[in-house]
Amino acid sequence: MTRTPAYFLSHGGPNVMEETDHPAYAKLQEIGLEITQKVKPKAVVVRTSYHPLPLSPSPKPEEGKARTQLTQFSENPQVFSAHWQGSQDTVQVNTAESLPLIYDFYGFPKHYYSLQFPNIGSPELAQRLLDLFAQRGIKATGVQRGLDHGVWAGFTCLFNPSTNPLGVPVVQVSLFGSEDPDQHYKLGEAIASLREEGVVVIGSGMAVHNLRDMWKAMQSPMPMPYTVSFDAALKDAVEAKPEQRQRAMEELVQRPDARKAHPSFDHLLPVHVAAGAAGGDVGKRVWTLPEGSMAWAQFRFGEVSAQAAVSR
Repeated sequence: MTRTPAYFLSHGGPNVMEETDHPAYAKLQEIGLEITQKVKPKAVVVRTSYHPLPLSPSPKPEEGKARTQLTQFSENPQVFSAHWQGSQDTVQVNTAESLPLIYDFYGFPKHYYSLQFPNIGSPELAQRLLDLFAQRGIKATGVQRGLDHGVWAGFTCLFNPSTNPLGVPVVQVSLFGSEDPDQHYKLGEAIASLREEGVVVIGSGMAVHNLRDMWKAMQSPMPMPYTVSFDAALKDAVEAKPEQRQRAMEELVQRPDARKAHPSFDHLLPVHVAAGAAGGDVGKRVWTLPEGSMAWAQFRFGEVSAQAAVSR
């Protein structure tokens, strides 16, 4: 079986689903078609960042199949962080087969809180992930949760249910509750072998993500200086030779502009996971758009055939 690529995708906010004239919308659709029509994965493993909503624990092995009990989330949750994070030394793996979506955002029109994205999980793949982490000495626990908007909002653009349905299981995995780039790089290395089994690994975040400066940045037609400089530095780090990439990714977070580009590294660390999962494959930026205090770079690690690849 051909090894699948790994990806880091800048997903934007929930509004990306309806801003069909935004350049990122078309690019995400293009990448989605690449995945469904050429890569044709058996399943997708997604890494997003921080989301501290309560979770249902996974069933113990003797309980058999994953439970179908639903965890209820308020239409107006009290915590508004981006995605999902474990503890300092432990990650969490979503073992649920089907649970409601998580609407982990606020201030959007009412209909956003009833949007749907058809999806199914895979308890079997989730257990495979837990086993791979255990083999590398990485602490991991299974939990049951729905997909947060860092997955389903971007995936609605990538895999429009009407025009380009994904049609394979999606298993979400948290980050660590730390900002250690090497720890997250090794997280990706632990699951790199899944790419030989038809599984696509996707890190979901943003190349540059500074919400604090968003309104200030909107007053100017030009992107913030750190948006441009860090976006370029991220490209250089990802496209470094594979044997030099881990060091380059570590040095990336030590740059003077790193904390301006990412006041918190939760939207950046998924690219470290994807880079770790890449193994000896080369990383390539397939597209970017520095915009205000955000940057929309999309990266692929590994190759697909030339006729299906997204143009640079």
